[in-house]
Amino acid sequence: MTRISRFLRQKENLPNILSLSRIAVVPLLIVLLYVDQRVVNLLTAVLIVLAAITDGIDGYLARKYNLVTVLGKLLDPIADKLLIVVIMVMLVHLGRAPAWMVCLILCREIAVTGLRAVVAEQGVVIAASRSAKYKTVFQIVAIVSLTIHYPLFGIDAHVVGMFFLWLALIVTLWTGYEYFSRAMPYFFNREE
Repeated sequence: MTRISRFLRQKENLPNILSLSRIAVVPLLIVLLYVDQRVVNLLTAVLIVLAAITDGIDGYLARKYNLVTVLGKLLDPIADKLLIVVIMVMLVHLGRAPAWMVCLILCREIAVTGLRAVVAEQGVVIAASRSAKYKTVFQIVAIVSLTIHYPLFGIDAHVVGMFFLWLALIVTLWTGYEYFSRAMPYFFNREE
């Protein structure tokens, strides 16, 4: 039995498998986003929603059943960032999202990831705030709507996507400010 098959058969690895599935779907999403057809756009949007749902499920399972692992702590945020970053970049490429908005969102994501790594070296964990959870929801709704792009059931998906992208931008920048203001005291601790 190979290491991979042993890994896949262990139920305690289910949260990590879900995180890996989000990473694995990213190349498929890139390919699907190049096909500008309504049916393919809808399929792509469904895959994004399913990937977002696995994010909630893997975190829930890891916490509820005490399945938190070092690998999971690495994979989960990487999977989340890859999913959001890749889709947003593709939406810019397709002309569905303004590059400047996506750049600001991505800069915040990178800055907060770096910030969390720096304070983690001091043994400090900056937990996600409630507003950070809203940020994620707004980002997902925005990218799903912008992926659909066309009117659906009489609703202009692009307009909905842009509305939520604006909300995501505002909340993303606000939560970046929150993270940095909470971490500020740790920057002034002297290293021994």
